[in-house]
Amino acid sequence: MGNLESKNILITSGPTRGYIDAVRYISNKSTGKLGAAIAIEALKRNACVTFVYGTGSSTPDITLLGKDYACRLTLIEIETIDDLLLTIQEKLKGVSFDAIIHAMAVLDYAPEKQREGKIASIKDTLPITLRKTPKVIKQIRTLWPHAFLIGFKLEVGLSRDELVGRAYASMIESGADLVVANNQNEIDRDKHRAYLINSHKEVESRCETRQDIAGELMDLIAKNCSR
Repeated sequence: MGNLESKNILITSGPTRGYIDAVRYISNKSTGKLGAAIAIEALKRNACVTFVYGTGSSTPDITLLGKDYACRLTLIEIETIDDLLLTIQEKLKGVSFDAIIHAMAVLDYAPEKQREGKIASIKDTLPITLRKTPKVIKQIRTLWPHAFLIGFKLEVGLSRDELVGRAYASMIESGADLVVANNQNEIDRDKHRAYLINSHKEVESRCETRQDIAGELMDLIAKNCSR
């Protein structure tokens, strides 16, 4: 088991929100449980972890580890994509990371404009225009060009080969070093099948649970960050 002492790891996790008005928003199904499991594994291996998480999602339960782990964990809560961008561009500016695990489910589309106040519920229909959001992982790569960068690709109902193909394409586009590929229909309670795809379009490993994924990722980070 690779020791990650003195290593700085940034983990993004959970959902993001796009506001329609002052009280309504769109989001996604991400719970942040996988990100929290990854953070726990990193802390167990003596890494320092900065954990950026979406409002309402799971965070690492330090009580499972002991109080001495708390000094190596920094928690930053965000809600919207703008919050996330502000965090990486300003709050974390100048911070050095050996590895970055971008597991957050960033909305691909968000409401074009947030309306003031609360929209009255008097109409039968409410048209909303969605606009494509920035690819945050590309900005992460630009800000931390030398970090070992891990991205995630979630699809629905694809074959293994199709999933690997799309994950690899996203890796090339984002500049990531590794991508964790998932099918939504293969995630249920304790089951979380995933394929870890490397830069040669090879499946580094196939995982069946969140803990499997966390352990494999830490092994790969230990291997790549010791070079």
